[in-house]
Amino acid sequence: MRYYLIAGEASGDLHGSNLICELRKLDKKAEIRCWGGDMMQQAGADVVKHYRELAFMGFKEVLVNIRTIFRNMAFCKQDILAYKPDALVLIDYPGFNIRMAEFAHKHGIKVVYYISPQVWAWKARRVKKLKLCVDKMLCILPFEVDFYKKWNYEVCYVGHPLLDAIDTFEKQPDFRTSYGLDERPIIALLPGSRKQELAKMLPTMLGLKADYPNYQFVIAGAPGLTAKDYDLHPDNHREPKSPNHQIVFSQTYQLLAHSHAALVTSGTATLETALFRVPQVVCYRGSQLSYQIGKRLVNIKYISLVNLILDKPVVTELIQNDFTSEKLKTEFNKILAGVNRETMQVEYETLITLLGKKGASAKAAMEVVGILR
Repeated sequence: MRYYLIAGEASGDLHGSNLICELRKLDKKAEIRCWGGDMMQQAGADVVKHYRELAFMGFKEVLVNIRTIFRNMAFCKQDILAYKPDALVLIDYPGFNIRMAEFAHKHGIKVVYYISPQVWAWKARRVKKLKLCVDKMLCILPFEVDFYKKWNYEVCYVGHPLLDAIDTFEKQPDFRTSYGLDERPIIALLPGSRKQELAKMLPTMLGLKADYPNYQFVIAGAPGLTAKDYDLHPDNHREPKSPNHQIVFSQTYQLLAHSHAALVTSGTATLETALFRVPQVVCYRGSQLSYQIGKRLVNIKYISLVNLILDKPVVTELIQNDFTSEKLKTEFNKILAGVNRETMQVEYETLITLLGKKGASAKAAMEVVGILR
């Protein structure tokens, strides 16, 4: 069978790569073409376009790049028709993928949406559109099933694929020496995978390091970016080999496994950090225009997956104007002093229980192959 996958972010690349591996187990003759990243390519897919060319964050950024986005959509439609896949598998990335779902459905192509778009957060009416053009909706968050029930939409809960990724993870005892890190406790900085996120988040995160010489701040470098992309802080110019912070590329799980605490940009990384039981402060800052528009459209109590799944404020969220050096330092000190640390880690165990058992990628692959057989 022929499969066409579309992922527009680093997290989608991870989940897509695991899905590809499971698809190949079920379909030995599988041909897979995709929009994704290095991990999906390593899993054996033919990558048409890398997600780093697609990652636009916020309403303002989308408007500025609208011509590029429309060109990408037009090219994707042409490529799908030329490839003639048996199934189109969409991984999150709703602004783009919902349009591709409508297009594929009109042309008689089976559509599976793996990792439901967050329609429960805003534009819930899009569920009507999804019901018409998606043959199978696969959910990875436990509360999504109940949400879709309110719309009389039967979906399939497969569990969270991060449990699979972390289940196969092995902690490297020589991680510190391999990357030139000393024995001081590590503070992991996860500023995001988009250049816009780095510019908004990283300078404030790195601003803490001067006050904490007894800790080393290590940046989780995203695939597809270079050290130059992280050169956003004045200290980088004065002391490019500062012993107090370093960038480690494509080793986020190793970094989290060795970390004492973390500063994390809102997104999948908040859940990954929790699964490694690392206390964290969640950060988010977008353009003022994007934030003001989003505040009026988004209908959720929290922005981090940890708090959304647990339905309470377990991790502190510093959003937009609250994301300041002073407030970040206050919350960081609470973790270092142990005030929030133990409570957070106890709640993490509850979170892991709610997510259920591993095997999401295998279940998702069975559903994809199942609609074709």
